[in-house]
Amino acid sequence: MSPTILDFCERLAKGIASQFGNDCEVVVHDLEHLDTSPSTIVAIANGHVTGRDIGDSISPEMAALLQEGADKLGDQFAYLNKTPDNRLIKSTAIFFRDPNGKPIAALSINYDITMLIAVERILTEFTATSHPTHKVSEDGSVNISALLDELIDQSVAIVGKPIALMNKQDKIRAIGFLDKCGAFLITKSGQRVCKYFGISKYTLYSYLDAAKKLAEEEE
Repeated sequence: MSPTILDFCERLAKGIASQFGNDCEVVVHDLEHLDTSPSTIVAIANGHVTGRDIGDSISPEMAALLQEGADKLGDQFAYLNKTPDNRLIKSTAIFFRDPNGKPIAALSINYDITMLIAVERILTEFTATSHPTHKVSEDGSVNISALLDELIDQSVAIVGKPIALMNKQDKIRAIGFLDKCGAFLITKSGQRVCKYFGISKYTLYSYLDAAKKLAEEEE
């Protein structure tokens, strides 16, 4: 990447990040030497969003995009991914190409929308007038899988936070709600709940016990 282009990209990254605030990370990648070095980041603003800095590598998501075929890869707009700690990130990647069409640089915008999702859930709960209690298929039978998904969504809505922002007590409250609703009577529901909340089977049992004790104390 030429010094002139790098200078412009650095100023562009700073400008975009300044415009949209601390939750907006803007990264400039030099892809010319990607085949020989994983270090691609030459400029970054608000690196705390993904925990990266100058000298770090491209994200797994961008690496996957490049592996699909760099010569045919187009710009990617407003796609969703997650950080290792489960924060939701809305991303855009714009590629710079040489005369032969090979990507030589990329400008990546990563916006942490975790709190916005939390606000959206709160507003949805506040304005809702009713909740469906079950999912029914065309033949009149209950869709058990959809029912469990709905109960999980309701447990998150009751807590009022997305998974990434929940602490131990929040998860205990959500799992207590699921237990009260009979969610764990559904086959293999424990596995799905563990995966959704990012906990082990042992932790699930521990949280269930804690939720039952909390319910007894409140009675």
